[in-house]
Amino acid sequence: MSDSAHLIAGKRLGLLTNHTGIDRQGRRDADVLLTARGARLVVLFSPEHGFRGTEDRAGLPDSRDSATGLPIYSLYGGSRSAARSALDSIDVLLIDLQDIGARFYTYIATATQLMRDAARAGKRVIVLDRPDPIGGREVQGNVRARLGSPDSELVGFLPVPMRHGMTLGELARMANDIMAIGADLIVVPAAGWTRTMFYDETGLPWVKPSPNMPDLESALSYPGLCLFEGTNLSVGRGTSVAFQVLGAPWLDPAKVIDRLRASPVAGVEVTPTEFMPVAPTDGKYAGVPLRGVQIRVRDRGRYDPTKLAVALLAALRAVHPDQFQFRAASFDRLATGPELRTALEAGRSPEEIWTGWEQDLARFRGTREKYLIY
Repeated sequence: MSDSAHLIAGKRLGLLTNHTGIDRQGRRDADVLLTARGARLVVLFSPEHGFRGTEDRAGLPDSRDSATGLPIYSLYGGSRSAARSALDSIDVLLIDLQDIGARFYTYIATATQLMRDAARAGKRVIVLDRPDPIGGREVQGNVRARLGSPDSELVGFLPVPMRHGMTLGELARMANDIMAIGADLIVVPAAGWTRTMFYDETGLPWVKPSPNMPDLESALSYPGLCLFEGTNLSVGRGTSVAFQVLGAPWLDPAKVIDRLRASPVAGVEVTPTEFMPVAPTDGKYAGVPLRGVQIRVRDRGRYDPTKLAVALLAALRAVHPDQFQFRAASFDRLATGPELRTALEAGRSPEEIWTGWEQDLARFRGTREKYLIY
């Protein structure tokens, strides 16, 4: 509003956002835009978890914002035809969502779907960019080999690694190019952010981007530990430390930690813990006391959560060969193919698996350069 208000002057606006769309004072962007002189907000769109960010289920219906009276078209279960028709009533589509910096988050897929619809309707798209919470320097993990579809593959359709080191605006620039969407796309940068900055260095208030992302500590490990959603271990959903713990009733923390020493990962401490999920949205071990391990990041600059995840997977298979299980369809979807799972099942070492990523990561670093803003 301070440096780019001319982009919306005299325009009818649509806004794709959720509870993360706030300013430094905590004011909702929908409310701020309603007071903008010369512009008129007429319609809202929402992604996974809904406009208020509290839902952790599929099939969210269209609704109405009680504060403004504006219609909210849910792009995660609402009427897609109604959402497309709503674009006819606007001149400019604004997108303001806080991404998490990991391939698994669905917000970029939803943003790309709507950007494509806006392009077909001849509407300009403006992304109001926000920082990558876990920094924009490191790229880590396996790289998706091919471009997917944002319609059928909400989780990680772009050919990026698990930790991509890009903002939502940069990802939108990539999607617009490699998918040949042809959107009239403008990204308003997050003023003052640099690629070396983590979220707690921005001075901005932390707002959970999704119900199970309680703080930056969880976000730092999420690019790796999300893989465990495709196993029979709890990732701490239903606790205050989701994606900071892993556990199961049969897990022997001491043996797993001892096994981890064979493939050490820098910058992180793994210790025994106990926890009990309460009404976890993944349905794993509700009300059951679990033994597990807790992950504490000690050096952000050296920590690679994707390497830790592979080392933990290998350790768990070695220590608990009869109890540990992959949920193959889910795991392969997160890993963008069966290669990681089959490598672990074949007994390949974590170091061998990590080394196999290096060439793809080097190519990705070169590819992403043309889309970077900061």
